[in-house]
Amino acid sequence: MVEPNYDVAIIGGGHNGLVAAAYLAKAGKSVVVLEQHDVLGGAAVSAQAFAGIDARLSRYSYLVSLLPARIIEDLGLEVELAPRRFGSFTPDPAGDSGLLIDKTDTDATARSFESVSAADDFDRWNEFYAKTEVIARKLFGTVLEPLRRENDVAAMLGPELWHEFFEQPIGETIEASFSSDLVRGVVMTDALIGTFASNRNESLEANKCFLYHVIGNETGEWSIPVGGMGAVTGSMARRAGDLGAELKTGCAVIAVVPASKSGDSAGHTVTYREGTASKSLTSRYLLANVSKPVMDALLGQPSEHEIQGAQVKVNMLLRRLPRLKAGTDPVAAFGGTLHINEGFAQLQTAFEQSSSGRIPDPLPCEIYCHSLTDPSILGPELQASGAQTLTVFALHTPHSLLVGRDGDAMRDALERAVIDSLNSVLAEDIRDLLMIDGDGNPCIETKTTQDLEDALGLPGGNIFHAPLSWPFVPDDSPLETPAERWGVDTGMLGILFCGSTARRGGAVSGIGGHNAAMAVLELEARV
Repeated sequence: MVEPNYDVAIIGGGHNGLVAAAYLAKAGKSVVVLEQHDVLGGAAVSAQAFAGIDARLSRYSYLVSLLPARIIEDLGLEVELAPRRFGSFTPDPAGDSGLLIDKTDTDATARSFESVSAADDFDRWNEFYAKTEVIARKLFGTVLEPLRRENDVAAMLGPELWHEFFEQPIGETIEASFSSDLVRGVVMTDALIGTFASNRNESLEANKCFLYHVIGNETGEWSIPVGGMGAVTGSMARRAGDLGAELKTGCAVIAVVPASKSGDSAGHTVTYREGTASKSLTSRYLLANVSKPVMDALLGQPSEHEIQGAQVKVNMLLRRLPRLKAGTDPVAAFGGTLHINEGFAQLQTAFEQSSSGRIPDPLPCEIYCHSLTDPSILGPELQASGAQTLTVFALHTPHSLLVGRDGDAMRDALERAVIDSLNSVLAEDIRDLLMIDGDGNPCIETKTTQDLEDALGLPGGNIFHAPLSWPFVPDDSPLETPAERWGVDTGMLGILFCGSTARRGGAVSGIGGHNAAMAVLELEARV
């Protein structure tokens, strides 16, 4: 009998693969991670996006909420997450004011509700989010445990919460909870980040997206990773390496042959390309930190799919923050999430426009300013100059808009739509504030769904790898094997999903990596 090279091989060095590697190495297993890029971290990386500019932007993923404190503690990660003082600011298209959620000043927030003619919704806002906090406290602790069944979760939450957040479309719950279109839109956006759905989505895809946005660490708080997203995955990589995992970059996996097909007692065979050389290794267990279509292709199986993302990401570096038509202090407006053209009716109209093949006009956008909370991502001179980063997440731009069209032309068109949307609430043109990089180009970069697929292997640019799933399973689901119990099953013995494709995957959380590692250790305990 030939011994495998490793106990566990992990395809993909994103944050979930690194978390899995660290847990397994900590348990004494021999682990190798194969990452095709020269940098570990996957979508959770920082990059010097603009030539000659001393700024490291979180290029693809921006904020952290779902990374459990338990994973940070278990692995001894050096991760600092900084809260943002302001929750959000939403300019009122009907006037010269806006809704500012100040998490440190309840009275100021109440007055802001009054300023947008939504005084009655202030108490409703607090009541609504008191409900989501109950759900978060009861449900988030289960994401690092074996899966529970639907009836058990329904009983745990009670019939009112179950109906309002899990049975009827979240848009209906929001409409029944608030009277202001502006307020309804602010709440609804959490149901649409990375999910293409109408406000009254009967399939409940929007409900799933909303749920993951409000349960993180039992608070739903979305925080800034100090040092950028690369600091998070950098710490994960260091700990995995310190614990004994072998981390190989520049190694693109090109084929996988399961042990069940090869009949090789040494385990699963992974062939990869390192430089110009083709190499192979074997492992007893194989963890896929890639999407299902990518894994299917590696297995030589059909990999066609209908998965699509629905967002455009734009990164900018500005000489200073822009002034707003509402007259709001830019530090407050950009200090949380700035919602633009995201009223409830606007969101629905944008969905309908993009469904008919048009770029929404106006384009709903969310804007984050990392550098206000964490200036460390800027060099000293940039900090002293007052420069600031902006990252824009535009909604309702499905991958179908790009299919069959020129990718560069669509990127330019989507970038213009983002700029037009931004300028609609600003007192000055955002383009006039863009810094110029070392090559003489404006400091702005736009990433479409096609760009995300090309760079990161995200099918159709879907930031979750696939449509999100509930963090529990139907009552008749099989939960007999460790892979099934932990939500990481691929249907193949000894091959497990460990990334966003896993149930309870999606976002920068490490949950899929933790759960795949637990499934492997449970399998080992049964041997």
